[in-house]
Amino acid sequence: MIKSYKFRRVLANTLIYILLAVLGLIWISPLVYLVLHSFRAEGLATVSYLIPHEFSFQNYIDLFTDTASLNFPRWFLNTFIVAIFSCIISTLAVLMVSYSFSRLRFKARRPLINIGMILGMFPGFMTMIAIYYLLKAMGLTQTLVALVICYSAGAGLGYQISKGFFDTIPRALDEAATIDGATRNQIFWKIILPMSKPIVVYTVLTAFIGPWTDFILAKIIMGDKVDNYTVAIGLQKMVSMEFFTTHFKRFLAGSVIVAVPITILFLKLQTYYVEGVTAGGVKG
Repeated sequence: MIKSYKFRRVLANTLIYILLAVLGLIWISPLVYLVLHSFRAEGLATVSYLIPHEFSFQNYIDLFTDTASLNFPRWFLNTFIVAIFSCIISTLAVLMVSYSFSRLRFKARRPLINIGMILGMFPGFMTMIAIYYLLKAMGLTQTLVALVICYSAGAGLGYQISKGFFDTIPRALDEAATIDGATRNQIFWKIILPMSKPIVVYTVLTAFIGPWTDFILAKIIMGDKVDNYTVAIGLQKMVSMEFFTTHFKRFLAGSVIVAVPITILFLKLQTYYVEGVTAGGVKG
């Protein structure tokens, strides 16, 4: 009976591992194709084989030097500027809103929390057309400022995880600091934030990744203003009918370049990221 149970368990585990291995190969194969063929020297557009016959760095060199038709360095700089400013503003907004809802008690607190949660249930693309016409009325369409405003204006609605983290910090610290004469502002900046490194890192990563990878909103706002494109729009343009045959390998190289900053950030800060998510889900 025991042997039969062990055999079934081993068989079940083996089948599960085989299934996971197959799914893992399916998941990673596009990434392998992307990286390998970003170094492909032969051919112009897509090919049927997985491993290139010749390797070269020319695709990456052309990506940053041949800017006559498609200016990838300019798009990369635009995206970096928008992502940095949006990240700073969004992080400050999220942390301050979260701290206020966690520590302060006022009449409108519960209604504001409920409104924020309800608004968070609606997808952002529902408001894109309205946002476009509002920006057009203010003369901000096709500008990087418009992207920063759109990405950071509603950041405070994403307070849930950060609020849950602040709820885990003992209130005795606030009370002790208040007895010593500290203001709410001083408590937040000098006591709470230094103790909240995991949630700060989590907020920074999520606030940076959004503008860095967004396509739909940036495309609607920028229209045909090619010089102000972000990398997402630029990469999509590289695989359009006009440039597909000549720029496909550069598109692959650009996709690898775009993934590098996010990958490095996540690998360096993944410990804090996981701590922020798990701690923020303890209380709400």
